[in-house]
Amino acid sequence: MVNREKAQTALARVLLENISRDTHPSTTQMSMLEQVIPPALLGEYLTILLKKVSDDRSPSIPMLRRIQRVSSQL
Repeated sequence: MVNREKAQTALARVLLENISRDTHPSTTQMSMLEQVIPPALLGEYLTILLKKVSDDRSPSIPMLRRIQRVSSQL
């Protein structure tokens, strides 16, 4: 039987994979992830976002703000 926590974790893993794979991830998917992500996956998410901005010569201000917001939840 699947409970809410397991379902949210499964969704978070799918969204993390999509965000990791995409060069410019969907803001909608990132927002959805941030609504369901379990605390244990926050570090992995932050690492993915930091990699994206470090690979970008001109990272977007919204992405930098998102990183700031996510890092404050650690």
